[in-house]
Amino acid sequence: MNLKWTPETEPPLFRITPAGWIRVVLRGGALILILLSGVVVTAAIRLFEQAVYGLHRPVTPYITQWVCRAAFVVLGMRHEIEGERMNLPGAVVANHASWLDIFALNARKRIYFVSKSEVAGWPGIGVLAKITGTVFIARDPRQARAQTELFEARLLAGHKLLFFPEGTSTDGLRVLPFKSTLFQAFFSQSLRHEMYIQPVTVIYTEPKGQDPRFYGWWGDMGFGPHALKVLAAFPQGSVKVVYHLPVKVDEFPDRKMLTGHLEMVVRQGMSQACLDV
Repeated sequence: MNLKWTPETEPPLFRITPAGWIRVVLRGGALILILLSGVVVTAAIRLFEQAVYGLHRPVTPYITQWVCRAAFVVLGMRHEIEGERMNLPGAVVANHASWLDIFALNARKRIYFVSKSEVAGWPGIGVLAKITGTVFIARDPRQARAQTELFEARLLAGHKLLFFPEGTSTDGLRVLPFKSTLFQAFFSQSLRHEMYIQPVTVIYTEPKGQDPRFYGWWGDMGFGPHALKVLAAFPQGSVKVVYHLPVKVDEFPDRKMLTGHLEMVVRQGMSQACLDV
């Protein structure tokens, strides 16, 4: 993450009360149990699923959805949906504000995240990412062709890949410029006339009385302190996932025009949310 803060914009310290620590223990324990159960069941079913269906995953994505929905119930956090989820072949792109995005975006739609290769080696998170079918990419131009072939195979298998084109997470109040590199894969001959991309805006509303950036995870924030803050919060805020109209890749002459359109739509969704407050 490279979105930095200055002393004037540094998020305020969140102090956890004794009651907050009780919520941390209860909610944290429940989430760990749910995640572990999801991992065990998914791993067991995936053995059969892979042997019979290969890249296709007719069952395990529903387990991921259940786990993510259950997570918001445990947190006591409202999860809202606006717009229609795309049923066409292709991908989804969204702004990136928090580790909670993974739960928010998986809860209502069968998707597979595209993540940097380093995540595969992260304790705990790496295992979860692998089991749920995450596509790992390396920031190495020499691997561009291999990664394009991997994208093609997954997309042609019917997987909806989800990208965070900003390349980093933010404070949840802004949308950073989208990077166009990953969209080049969609302009291959086997994909460009078949694929659609749906832009999505993820909008967080802070708990009453808290900083508007409460759920944002960015800059020098550690995962542990941020997770503790979210687990301790009462009352909780909410997250809204806004599905915008999908576009067909071959309606755009190149990846930069496509990227610019997707960024504009996601940014407008965030701007509208700010006006509605």
